[in-house]
Amino acid sequence: MAIESGGRRRLAGVALAAVVVVVLIVGVAVFGLTRGPSDDTFGSSPPTGAGPSWSTQARPEPKPLPDTADPEVFARQVAQALFTWDPTSGAEPVDYAEVLVDAGDPTGMETAGLASDVRSYLPAQDAWVELARYRTRQWLVIDTLTVPDAWADAEGQAAPGQLLPGTTAYTVAGTRHRAGTWDGDPVETSEEVAFTIFLTCRPSFEHCRLLRLSELNNPLR
Repeated sequence: MAIESGGRRRLAGVALAAVVVVVLIVGVAVFGLTRGPSDDTFGSSPPTGAGPSWSTQARPEPKPLPDTADPEVFARQVAQALFTWDPTSGAEPVDYAEVLVDAGDPTGMETAGLASDVRSYLPAQDAWVELARYRTRQWLVIDTLTVPDAWADAEGQAAPGQLLPGTTAYTVAGTRHRAGTWDGDPVETSEEVAFTIFLTCRPSFEHCRLLRLSELNNPLR
């Protein structure tokens, strides 16, 4: 359910900016991604030949995130959607990004920033083609999902009304896996990752909504 009053819509727009200021005061870097994960495939020299193309057929779209009012459940859904992809499915990076942007603030106040955040986590289109050549797919195994101590500091220093009710943060720590083929043989790599998800649930929204993402491997602690 979208926020009904114009005043509360304005609060949605300033909420994240306010948290940025507060978190900087406590010495923790948050929103505003400057780089994304590595787009490395399983070799330094890709094979020659044209990459796969699905331009003549409808692309399968990743499924939308299920509605939930539980912030922890929602944070897990976001984390999995952010890191789970398969270029050989026919879907493109924009399809995976759209799932997360659609789960964002329905007022649209955070849409541009969120879209930028999500793009930084996904491979670029040219890398996507190379990943498909190696039949590379990615998924995430979550080890821990917790509200970081720094979030309590940010909430305590925020001025009244600067954060929408139900706004919180979850820091995810886990292992990113990639599996594919190299010279016809199966290959798998793994890397520890950590990041923070900022979201708002009830009473501001009927279902949880995604606000922003931290820089990869620069989460709130």
